[in-house]
Amino acid sequence: MAKTLSEYVTLVSNDGFEFVVRRDSAYVAGTVKRMLDPASNFAEAVSGRCVFENINGVVLEKVCEYLYYNEKHRNAKDVPDMDIPPELCLELLMAADYLNV
Repeated sequence: MAKTLSEYVTLVSNDGFEFVVRRDSAYVAGTVKRMLDPASNFAEAVSGRCVFENINGVVLEKVCEYLYYNEKHRNAKDVPDMDIPPELCLELLMAADYLNV
């Protein structure tokens, strides 16, 4: 009997903050999608929990916000800019590169 995948997954920052997000939204990030792929045999695919040792809670929170923002505005035109504090720009850029967003 095939195990059904949970609708939600947990993303965990290096400082212990946990963010429960919809699986479909999390799949916007290519790295997360590959980690959670049942065919990958990764522990994350079994547990539905991804721990990011190189992303802190503030940055991961903004990433999660973006995942939902992207899903909400996927087919929209004239999408408003997302509010990003200047002091997070470099860290967000590095996280986006790592997560393949």
